Amino acid sequence: MIGKLNHVAIVVPDLAAASALYRNALGAAVTQPVPLPDHGVTTVFVELPNTKIELLHPLGEGSPVQKFLDGNPSGGMHHVCYEVEDIHAAIEHLVAEGARVLGDGKPRTGAHGLPVVFLHPKDFCGTLVELEEVAGARAASAG
Repeated sequence: MIGKLNHVAIVVPDLAAASALYRNALGAAVTQPVPLPDHGVTTVFVELPNTKIELLHPLGEGSPVQKFLDGNPSGGMHHVCYEVEDIHAAIEHLVAEGARVLGDGKPRTGAHGLPVVFLHPKDFCGTLVELEEVAGARAASAG
């Protein structure tokens, strides 16, 4: 059901410093910061040949990553994101298998403008998992 690893997300206390570290020390291509008010984060993507690293920083009051950063002041890995072809079929399958979809269980638009959902970390070996639907975007760009 899952496809390739889309990205690994890391919460950082200083987005500019983290971006500079990846760009200067590691020589990676780094995108400009993009605020995502609906998700309470500002995000930067580090482009790698085989995947991406998403740098996350809290945005606004009640940011879901602020609590994570409060408990991990230096930052740290927040979630992994896997691609799926059909997010609704994936949700149906996972719920039938006993997995919990966070929030209201319905996909929201993610950082790439595609539908995403998050799965409870207690159901996936202590790891927060994001699923991102990519089939529709690929079909649209191919046409």
